[in-house]
Amino acid sequence: MKRAVIRELLDEDLGTPSEIAQSLRDLQRINQWFGGTQTTIQLLRRITQSSKFKSLSLLEVGAGNGYVPITASRALAAEGTDVRVTLLDRVPSHLPVSGVDVVVGDALELPFRDGAFDVVSCSLLAHHFDAAELERFAGEALRVARVAVLVNDIIRSRVHLAITYAGLPLFRSRMTWHDAPASVRQAYTVEEMRSIVGRSSARKIEISRHYLYRMGILLWK
Repeated sequence: MKRAVIRELLDEDLGTPSEIAQSLRDLQRINQWFGGTQTTIQLLRRITQSSKFKSLSLLEVGAGNGYVPITASRALAAEGTDVRVTLLDRVPSHLPVSGVDVVVGDALELPFRDGAFDVVSCSLLAHHFDAAELERFAGEALRVARVAVLVNDIIRSRVHLAITYAGLPLFRSRMTWHDAPASVRQAYTVEEMRSIVGRSSARKIEISRHYLYRMGILLWK
């Protein structure tokens, strides 16, 4: 299935405040039910096991309401690892109003000094970029990270698209009904992702497959 670029409504904030809030709740459910949160937890475990760190600072880019990194930080806290989360999104209304550090900023021009965080992470962000933008994001994320960059995204395939359409009745937002299949259509395959991030300055690249057409990428400094 050829990649198709389709504008996503949530990404462009094309809805009422109520619709946007409902779409963010749907996105939270997608990550909770279909492997997104667990993918980030598994990748963070890999980072902590390799680095031997018991405390990490993490910047989540394109964070939305921050459900994935916040849930992952709680899971690792139960295992004895402290993950201090900062959320960045270019749309202020997507970010939570309290409980965690938030920054409004551009993923392609991260407003931080070199090595500001141990880990730079993103979930369901990479497929919004074309190849050149994704390569640029990888470079920016590696600049800001001290240890690794974590990318959690979906895999494009016809079967995944069919599953996505079948699952739409589980969600309430008209924005989700549009954005969920659009995300699958413009996602990358593992091979495409490997080719793009392979042009980065990462010392080592690890790509893994996870539950229900998720892929995890670690770019090591």
